[in-house]
Formats: sequence, structure tokens, C-alpha cells
Amino acid sequence: GRRIQLLLGLPATSTVEENAAAGVSVYTFNVTVSPLSSEGVAIHPTIINSNPLTKAFDIIPIGGLAYRVVTTGNPVLDYETMPKSFDLQIFVEDTSGRADLNTLTVQVQDKNEPPVFQGNMAIPTVVIYILEGSRTPPGFICQVEAADPEDAQLKYSLAPASVPFSVFESGAIFSEREFDYEKDPHSYFLNITVTDPEGLRSTKTVNINIINTNDERPYFITKQRIYKIPEEQSPGTVVANITAKDPDDEEDFPSTLFYSIQSSEKYFSINPSSGVVQVARRINREALPLHPNISVLVRVEDSPSGGQASEMEITIVIEDINDNLPECNPSTFRKEINENAIAGTLLLDLRNFCEDIDVDSPNNLFNFSGLSGLGSNKFALDSISGRLVMTESIDLENPTNPGAEVFSLTVRVQDIAWPNYSSKYPLYTFDIFLIKPVNEYFPVFGSLLYEFNVSEITKAGSSIGKVSARDKDWPPSVITYSIVAGGGTRDYTNIFWINPTEGDVKILARLDYETTQRFLLTVQASDQEKTATVSVIVNILEVNDEEPVCSPNFYLFQIPVSLAVGTNINGFRIVCQDRDSDPRSFRYFINEGNVNNHFTFSPSAGSNTSRLILASRFDYDSGFDTNWIYRLRVYITDDNLLSARDKTTDLIKTGTVILSIRVIPNPTTVITTTPGFTLVTRRENLYSESAWYVPFVITLGSLLLLGLLGYVVLLLARGLRARCPPARKAGDAPLIHFTYCLSSQQMTKLNTVFDGEARDPVTGKMYEFNTRSGARRWKEAKEPLQLAPVVQVTPSATENSGEGKDKAESTSKKETTEKRKEPTAERKTAAKPMIEQIETPAQDGQKLKKSKEESANQGLSSPNQDKLP
Repeated sequence: GRRIQLLLGLPATSTVEENAAAGVSVYTFNVTVSPLSSEGVAIHPTIINSNPLTKAFDIIPIGGLAYRVVTTGNPVLDYETMPKSFDLQIFVEDTSGRADLNTLTVQVQDKNEPPVFQGNMAIPTVVIYILEGSRTPPGFICQVEAADPEDAQLKYSLAPASVPFSVFESGAIFSEREFDYEKDPHSYFLNITVTDPEGLRSTKTVNINIINTNDERPYFITKQRIYKIPEEQSPGTVVANITAKDPDDEEDFPSTLFYSIQSSEKYFSINPSSGVVQVARRINREALPLHPNISVLVRVEDSPSGGQASEMEITIVIEDINDNLPECNPSTFRKEINENAIAGTLLLDLRNFCEDIDVDSPNNLFNFSGLSGLGSNKFALDSISGRLVMTESIDLENPTNPGAEVFSLTVRVQDIAWPNYSSKYPLYTFDIFLIKPVNEYFPVFGSLLYEFNVSEITKAGSSIGKVSARDKDWPPSVITYSIVAGGGTRDYTNIFWINPTEGDVKILARLDYETTQRFLLTVQASDQEKTATVSVIVNILEVNDEEPVCSPNFYLFQIPVSLAVGTNINGFRIVCQDRDSDPRSFRYFINEGNVNNHFTFSPSAGSNTSRLILASRFDYDSGFDTNWIYRLRVYITDDNLLSARDKTTDLIKTGTVILSIRVIPNPTTVITTTPGFTLVTRRENLYSESAWYVPFVITLGSLLLLGLLGYVVLLLARGLRARCPPARKAGDAPLIHFTYCLSSQQMTKLNTVFDGEARDPVTGKMYEFNTRSGARRWKEAKEPLQLAPVVQVTPSATENSGEGKDKAESTSKKETTEKRKEPTAERKTAAKPMIEQIETPAQDGQKLKKSKEESANQGLSSPNQDKLP
């Protein structure tokens, strides 16, 4: 709604003290609502924004339409650390939609606060420990940290005054003498008070404890410094027994000593109470990164921490033993050589791959033996150096050879020193590849050209074909496939994809026959060294996948209720096109909104152009029609050329056009008598330029016929004039009605007499009307109402109701026009009106043509449109 003053008392400025608790009132205001608001406030006053942003304020109702701004306590307002002012934007809306937005400015006021202890002094109880004899007067104990929120100068004081401590102006606490644990109290409680200039104070209790200490260091009794043990001793083996003594021990209460190893080596441990050094973990001489002589620093203390201590270094020598097998890495060797290698060719030097990790000789010495396996007689092995050589060349094509491409040999590796360990894997296998494969052949595709056919509606990711290639190399090479050219359009760089290992060709994007009908791909096959290419043709098969597109696809109409049947409504024509269908394939039908089937399309099928036709008249008087607005949903399908069988299988697309038609009723007129009727006959003349002689002959014949009829009328007029009665007065009803028949058509001439009158609801003027034909005219001042004449209807007129009614209406309109132009015509002799009422067929045709032109130019007529001259 629009913004109206609803918040009374705003905008305004208010104040609140810092540290205000939750619920403290800040400001009170009222809300006024519109008299139209029966239910009061729709949205209660709400803080929708604040500057700076905060949640420290809220609005609560206090009765009726009164509200109060209060503090929330979250966060607590602090003058020193938070903004000094807040602008609160308050919004309200009543039930009638009126809204208001105003600002309340809240200023935070400073309030004196007591000093606050900080740092280590902020905890409830401060405990300080002092070692005896560690403070020489005056000795600094600790620094008291406190701060005043208003940054005022603070003063410190200490109580009680009898304690041997003092506090300086800076807040530092000092001891006034050196403490002795055995003579002085073991604990002191100090009350430290800090005061600001206005007398606000805070007090903190400090507990100072005196800690007893040891003065003498313990010393070692054990004199031995070097110990020897062999490697691989089990954990727990005793290496040495270290003992010490503390001079501070008393006879009755001896102190407990604590032993520990300070060096970084973790192979040994010491009993913390007895001082016995033991093996802590497996000691492997070969795994030691340092010298086999391990130095261990033993420490003894008279307290678990902070006591007197002494240290002593001992050396433990680790002796090597033959505890490792010779090993070769890898344990299986694969060697490739050419089959034409000569005798003496070095294949492998096993000494480079085998070792014994024992540290000292002869524990780390080994030899090679036991060369065996199929074809081992063609190789020789040196037992000391481990060199494996060929004793003769090998030709795979030679029938005397085993015919194998791989020789498997085994070798034994064994320690020389006692206990003569054999290898962990006593037999080593050597696979010797005698023929190294060479890539000699190019890949060859299975076909010189591949051609695939694929429908344009095939889904992306579908396979459309497969290519395959091989080469003659042995062992067979791995072939990979790729698309090196083609397969792209303006919109998509890559439409096709090929499986690099299988050769399966797939599509990646939607295909469109109307855009591209054929693709030429170049597929490459590669064995990592040599390549070959092949052409792949992909033919896109057309499918009816395009919808008919029609113009216009939406249109609004307004048509009169009296529109003639068969009329092309507003000259509307729909033009359709389909990218993949013949223009003759379109079929038009109205799917929705065609109530009582008043509308149709012509032609309904077989053309890309169709017109909207009125198929039947509207009938609102009888209640048959009730809709004045028709919303037609027109479907255009492209299946007109398909047989009934193909329509069930082929893909059919449908376009849609929306037409909105409003029917305009006749001018509103209340008729209390029998309703009249209007007959409209629509005639259409189809003319071809090639038949130019037709209008010429018709025109010439018409002129001759008109001349003859004119002569006959002249003779008839002369005869009637000699027999005519005296002239009638104005307003008298005609005495004679003429009925004549021309050719095969018989017509009853209706003399238009206005026997009823009514008032036009638009202008308020009176008008006259004929109860039978419905003809109307404005009523002249002081003009009497005419009586209805007798109407004679012949059977011929009933049979040709269309033309007879049309002629009657034309005659009625002509008489109405003549009465307007010549008000005194009825005062002439009776012979003259009778002559005027005799009409020839040619004259009747001209009147019908004129009536049709006037109806096309003026549309629907009403009494308000029939202006008198």
C-alpha cells in the first residue's frame, strides 16, 4: 500500500544507558490505523533494519495500539566498545494495506563502571608458587593487570599489612625477604584492591605457596663404563646394573631416586627404580644407521621433576653374527636378447642383484651354484662373480632347437660362513627372451570404405557402426582408433566419437537431416608406431521430427452476430510450413473451444494455406448459443498424405494456433411486440480474366432488356393513370399490393409501413419500426402512426425463401429511403405509387447489389446510425 503516517511519535531520538539489562524501556509510541481497517494492524511494528546492524533492541506491545522499544540484552550495550548511536527503522501495516516506515535514533549513554582484573588475574582465585630461597629481597612475584572501562588512572592496595609483601603503584607484587620452607608459613593470602578516581573498586585474592626444594645432587656408585653384547638378543636381556646415592637422604626417611636414559637410542631401557639396563627391542646390526658402539646417557634424579640430578655415559658394543640370508632383488629376471646373439655374450651379472646384508666378513660372503633348467647347457654361470653368459648361439628357426622363445633357468645362492644359510628363495628363475619383437607392418582395415545409415532422431550416445583393423606383427599389436577429420558442424565441433580400443562409432549430439544429410569421417588406426586411415560415410536418414510452424500462431477477432454463413472471418488466413513435410501434408482441425461447431477451416487438408470460415449461424435468441467469446485451439498435423495404416506407425508432429473470437451483438433494443427478422443473401461472382467476353455479352443484353422493360413500364403507366383513383391523404394505408412473377421466381412486394414505435436507449430519441420486417426510422415530429398493411405471401415466395426475403428486405429499405427523401410522395395520385412499386428483375438485382455494398461498408446498422437528412 502507499505510505501514510501510521507511527505516531516517530521519527524521534531516545537515550539508554550502557549495560542496560534485557527489557529496559527505550521509547514508547502509538500506531494509528485507517477507519477502513476493521481488524486493526496486519503487521505489528517491527524493526526491519538498523544502522549499525544490531539485535540489541526489540518492540513489544503494551496494550491497544501502544508499543514500546526495549533492550534485548543480547548483545549488552557497551559505550566503550560498541557504536554510540543506532538508527532503528520501524515498519507497520494495517489491514487496509496502508503502511508506514520511520526511524528511531537511540543514543547510548556512558556509565561509570568499576575496574576489571585482566589476564591471569581474571580467574576467581589466583595461586602463585614460590620455591624457597629463590627470591632475594625485594623479589618480584607477579604483575597485577587491571583496566578501567573509562580509561581512568587506577590505584592498588594490599591487605593485610602484616604479610611480607608489598604492591607498587604499577600493580607489581614484590616479596620483602627470602623464604625458608622449614621456618616460614607455607602459604600466604593477599587481598589486592584496585580503585578508580570515583571510588569504585574491585578486590582479588592471591594465594602464595612456598615450595620445598632439594639442595644436593645424587652421585653414581657404579664405575664400569663399557659393555658388550651380540646382536639379536631378546628383549629383557640384562646389559648393566647402574646404582647411585643421594646425599640429602636422611636416616629415617631416605629419598627415592629415579633413573632414566636421556640419549635418543631406543634399543635399551632402564628400570626407573633399580637402575638395571635391559634390551628393549630387537637389535639388528645391519639396520643400525650409526656405529655399532652405542652410547647411552643415564640420568639419576631425586625427584620426578625439578630435583637435583646427575648423569653418566656408558658405551654398549653390538657384535655382528651371521644371521641374514643372501637375497636377490628381483627374484625373477627377464632378459631380452636377439636370437642371433653369439657365444660369450654376457646376459646377466647376478652379483649386481644379490647381496648379504650382514655387516662383517665372512658373514656377508656367498656363492652361486646349481644352474639348471630347459636349455641350461647353452649357458654358463661363474660361481664367484655370478656372471651368466651364452655358450653358443640360438637360432629359433633351427629344428635342433627346442623351438621355445623363452628359456627358464634356476640358480642357487648360499652363504660361505657358518651356519651356511641358503637363500630365502633357494632357486631363482631367469626368463630369457631370445627374440625381441619388431613392429614391421602397418594396420589394415577390414574394409576400404565404411558406410553407416542412422536416423536423425537417434539418441546421443547410441552406437551407429564399428570399424576394425589388424596388423601382421607377432605378438599382435594393440590397435587404437581415433577420428582425425570430419564429424563436426557449425554448432558442434565433435558430433561423433569412436571407442579407442573397440572401434565402435557413437554420436555425441543430436543429428538434423534438414541441416546436414551426410558426414564424411576419417578414422585412423594406430599401433603406437604406424598408422592407417579409412573413410567412414554417415548418411542421416530423414524422419518427420519437425513440427508445423504457422503464422500467425495467435490472433484476436471481433465479428458481428449476424455474420453470414460461409464468410471468411475477417479475411483471416493461416500459412504453415514444415521443414521436413510436403505442403500438401497439412491437416487442420479445431481441437478445443469450437462450441456448437460454428467455425471451420477451408480447405481442411492438403494445403499449407487455409481460411477460417463461419460454418453455422449464431442463435442466442433461442438459447442455443451462450458463449460470446470463443477461444479456439487449432491443431495442424502433417499426416494428410499418410494412409490409415501408416498413421499408426509413422511419427506425426502437430503445430498449435490459438484464435480468440469475440461475437459483437446487435444494438440493445427492447421490442415489446413480435420480433422482426432480417434476411441476408450472400452472392459471390467468380470471374476469370480469360472469359472477357462474358461481361460484355451480359452488359449488352442488360441494356437491351432495360430498354424493352422501360417501354413496357411506360405503356403500363399510361394505362393505369387513366384508371387511377383520387390521390390519398398523408398517412392513409395503401389499397393495392402488387404480386408479380419474373422467369421462374415469384416475389411478393411488401409495402413498408412503420406500425410500432420505441425509444432508443442510447440517444433517448423515438424511432418507428415495422413489426414484420424489422425496418426502422427516426420518428418525425407530429407524424401519426401508420397502420400495418395486409401482406400477401405466395407459395412461390415460400419455396424461394432466401431470394424472396432478400427482395422484400431490399424493397423495404428502398421505400424507407424514398420516404425520407420525399415526405409528400404519399400525397400524389394512387396511380403514381403503384407505378413505382412495379419493379423489373434488373432493377431488383441492382437494389440487391447496392444493399450488399452498403452492408459491407456500414457493418451492423442501428437506429442511432440512421441519420435523417
